[in-house]
Parts: sequence; C-alpha cells; structure tokens
Amino acid sequence: MTASISLAVVDDHPLFREGVIRSLTEMDGFNIVGEGSSKEDALRIATEHRPDVLLLDISMPGGGLEAISPILDRIPGQKIVMLTVSEASDDVMAALRNGAKGYVLKGVGSRALADIIRSVAAGDSYVAPTLSARLISESGSGSRVNPFTALTDREREVLELASAGLSNKHIGLKLDLHEKTIKHHMTQIFTKLEVSNRTEAAMAFRDELERRR
Repeated sequence: MTASISLAVVDDHPLFREGVIRSLTEMDGFNIVGEGSSKEDALRIATEHRPDVLLLDISMPGGGLEAISPILDRIPGQKIVMLTVSEASDDVMAALRNGAKGYVLKGVGSRALADIIRSVAAGDSYVAPTLSARLISESGSGSRVNPFTALTDREREVLELASAGLSNKHIGLKLDLHEKTIKHHMTQIFTKLEVSNRTEAAMAFRDELERRR
C-alpha cells in the first residue's frame, strides 16, 4: 500500500483552508500535519513537521512568495506549491524562481488538486496550463531569456562567493547556513545556468558581469 503524503496548508482565509483540508482528507493517501495563516506559520510548520508538500497562498500576512526562500534555506528539499488566485506572470515567475515546485489557481477542483500534489510529491513540477501557455507566449515574444534572471537572491549570493573560490563549507559559514543547504543552492544554480560544475558556473558569472559593464 502506498504511503500517505504528508501535507500542510497555509492560507489566511479559514473557510478556504478548511475546505481544502476537508476535501483532501476525504480522499485516501493524504495526511494533514499542519495548517496556518501567515509566513511565520509556514516557516514554523515546515521546520517542525517537514511535510512532503506545503501548500501556500500568496496573499497572506508576511507574503507567501516571501516565505519560499527562508523555508528552503532551512529545509532545502521542501516541496512547495503555491495555491492562489493570482494569475500575474510576475508572481508565477517569482514563485518558480524562488524554488516553488508548483503554481495552482484556486479554481482547481479537489481531485485535480490531489493529482497535482501527488505529482509534485513524486518529484514533478506543475504550473496551471493557462499560465504556462502565457509564460511561453511572453518569453517567445522577445529574445532568449537571460538564465541569470531565474536565480534567487540567495543563489546569486552563493554563486558570487563560489566564483570567488570559496568552498561550500566556507560559503555556509559566511552566510550562516548549513553546508547541505549550500549544496542544494549550487545544484539549483547549475540547473538554471545549464552548466555542469563550479568552474563553468564561475565563468558564466564573470561573463555576465562583463556583459553588464
């Protein structure tokens, strides 16, 4: 029998939050381990309960988008799915850039949401089809997207220190983060810049600095 997916829901609208929790608990395979209504709640729940998937609203006290990076700094492997009414491309890009694995609109049905959560828990990513099509259309209307725009502020910080020759351990000490967190950031950097090692990442970083001068 497949193990249950542990789940936490953070949304500042109690009726909506309770509805999501009720609809998912009525299905087999989900175990709700926490609920909250703010960025601070999200940080606490992620740290204390380590859910397989964390559902976050964008418009809540402290901000859902602002919660992503601090959560991933503490728990690099945390899978985060934004569940929101916002269809703004900037919000979608910010969520994905900061490390969210999914972006779902609140009009989604409960069974579709359950399928999305299962998919993300299994390691996939998801963006609502209408938003995905819009992002492709917008990116296709101009020149190739600069991969450095996909880096989070923390990843840029890590890349700058790595390019200066610091090891993961020393970067961690400098930023007051665990070495495994730095390794996670480096993996994300390699993926986003389409490079395979630190040397290539450092060269790409220096080229980007030269381009901006």
